[in-house]
Amino acid sequence: MIAEAAGRLFFAPGSVRVSMDDLARELGMSKKTIYRHFPDKRSLLAAALDRQFAALERTLAAAAEDEQGQPFGARVQRFLIAAGSGLGRIGAARLATGRGDAVLRQYVEQRVDAVVYRRLDELFRDGHRQGLLSAPPELLSEITRGALERLLTSQLPRELDRTAADLLRAGVDTVLYGAIRPAHPGHSGTGDEQLRAVMPRARDEEQEVGP
Repeated sequence: MIAEAAGRLFFAPGSVRVSMDDLARELGMSKKTIYRHFPDKRSLLAAALDRQFAALERTLAAAAEDEQGQPFGARVQRFLIAAGSGLGRIGAARLATGRGDAVLRQYVEQRVDAVVYRRLDELFRDGHRQGLLSAPPELLSEITRGALERLLTSQLPRELDRTAADLLRAGVDTVLYGAIRPAHPGHSGTGDEQLRAVMPRARDEEQEVGP
């Protein structure tokens, strides 16, 4: 219950620095009671992050299962919606690059790598094994990682009225449309109609991929 309430406060959109006093008021209990369960704020934030990353991992696993048998481009898009939206909710990029606790920064970096990037690497390796990629999977992974980390801390999504997940998907699509080989003559592998479609907004699809 304490970690759940901490998550609601720590990861609320637009939240500012949350104190243990704020959490105690939210829970209607004393700080002394909280400290009996968590010796310090770092351990409490780590527990709250564990819950958030576990939910993200379930979301990515469900997205992968739903997209089995789908064109490779659709699988990548689904992954990017789930990963970008989930990391945006957690504020992982801000936590990993901020000036706060160095131990927590390292912890967030490790969790993002384990939960998101390893899955991303395997997804691109799978596309390469199927002969769908003309670019090295390591290159595509590196490009996507850089785009994800930059967009989650950038003002560009706000300026363009898109989520970071929207722009990440659009950016990676730009790369993939030139990297994915046609599954068979006359078929793009991602669907030619997608090239003409207006870019969908991830915020409209979060209900499908959320925890």
